[in-house]
Amino acid sequence: MKRTTDELRSSAGKHFEWQLNFGGQWQKIEKDHVLEAHYCHPGAKGIAINTTSGKLFINFDTLRTDNPSVSVQRLCFLSPGQTEDVGWFFRGDSLWTEFGSQSPNGSRSSMSSQDMERQFRLNPTGSVRFTVGTAVYSLDFSAMTQTNLVTSLTRKVRRRPKYPSPTGLLSASALATPPGSAPLHVRWEFVGDKGVWTEYQAHVCSLSSAAIEAAFQADRHAQLKFTARRHSYTLDFTGMFQINDNFKTKRGVRRTQHSVSSAGPNLPRWQYQDKDGQWKDFKKGAGACSVSSQDIELQYQRNPSGSLDFATSRYNYELKFAAMTQNNLSNNTCKNVRRLNH
Repeated sequence: MKRTTDELRSSAGKHFEWQLNFGGQWQKIEKDHVLEAHYCHPGAKGIAINTTSGKLFINFDTLRTDNPSVSVQRLCFLSPGQTEDVGWFFRGDSLWTEFGSQSPNGSRSSMSSQDMERQFRLNPTGSVRFTVGTAVYSLDFSAMTQTNLVTSLTRKVRRRPKYPSPTGLLSASALATPPGSAPLHVRWEFVGDKGVWTEYQAHVCSLSSAAIEAAFQADRHAQLKFTARRHSYTLDFTGMFQINDNFKTKRGVRRTQHSVSSAGPNLPRWQYQDKDGQWKDFKKGAGACSVSSQDIELQYQRNPSGSLDFATSRYNYELKFAAMTQNNLSNNTCKNVRRLNH
């Protein structure tokens, strides 16, 4: 029997549920927050899951499976008046970029994700025009493509929900800390070039540390599929390694915990590139910035594909994690942002 909306809403405090239809009956997908973590990243085309009927691949673009006899659906249940936080992304030359963010060539769309979502809700089968620099585009909601009206170049577009806070996904035992102690931040890293441990980050990889941790808490013997720079990989929790699915090269993976209240070298540093080209730390204080590097890191861990509003003595800004930029909301100028691991 299909559950009621109230029953769904009370299920683990989530606002979503993924289901598969076997033989005309909808069944909940167990540990579907792992699936949701993948779905919320714009670079993820789909995910392979194990079912009682064997392995099944879910295509996120079409919301169909590779088995014609098995259907998939994602239910969203919110209180009256609430709307889901949704991001709109277009495929650039190498990365998925959120609308309103600065693209790699320095230009930005005249419409933000919020603007696109409003137009989509008004007419889900229509289209909308926007500009990027001097170029004019048309976005077709039915085809989920954008077309340059001068060159006729067409690019893919994706609409994905924003990933919920990982604190709502992890088990109580995983989050518990002794009284008076600082909460722990979990970091997932792989052995990068020259043997340097490098953290998984949402703007480069289809999975972030937070998403990997959510999957790890759900099943510590699972294997995760992800993409990075046009390559596909498998992350193996049991062996603690990642392997390139095409070239079969293997790299070590590790999971470390750090105190998030410590200002010491364990926490990553956040910097912005000033107009003189120099990288400078975010510093909180009178006449400086309303947020510190630590504040930014905490918000990043809650939602690696989200954003953070802050202010200085003169201006208000929006920091977008997916694009790694900060936008001046007064004069519309944009600066690059980076996150440094120690």
